[in-house]
Amino acid sequence: MRINFMLHLLQTDSSHPDFVTLVQFLDADLRIRDGEDHAFYAQYNKIDLIKHVIVAYLDEKPVGCGAIKEYDAHTMEVKRMYVYPELRGQGIAGQVLQGLETWAATLGYEKCILETGQMQPEAIRLYQKSGYVVIPNYGQYVGIENSVCFEKVL
Repeated sequence: MRINFMLHLLQTDSSHPDFVTLVQFLDADLRIRDGEDHAFYAQYNKIDLIKHVIVAYLDEKPVGCGAIKEYDAHTMEVKRMYVYPELRGQGIAGQVLQGLETWAATLGYEKCILETGQMQPEAIRLYQKSGYVVIPNYGQYVGIENSVCFEKVL
């Protein structure tokens, strides 16, 4: 059941302490889900150079986040999406994702792409529900069976 609440989305960068904390929880979760593949994925998820981050606040407490970074001149890649497990299913991730897409469009990008893992069914449902379509694995994810890549034209 969805709760009516006022979510505040803050546009910032990857140095924001609330984003750093949320990413630590995300990485701990992914370490479990990805198992022995975690080291491979972790090398592509560094946050030090990300300029476009959204942190979601509920009652002034950080509860979720996401980021975009340039993939090419026309494309932003969605990265580091996370919502605390006890708050999933409330629409928070969808609002963060929509905020990132709007930001990317405002910056002149034509589409967003992303990679998620087979072991993240909640993420796969979110992206499908948000209008993303499965595409062939791109870049470093080509040939990686656990990876599922998506795209959405903005």
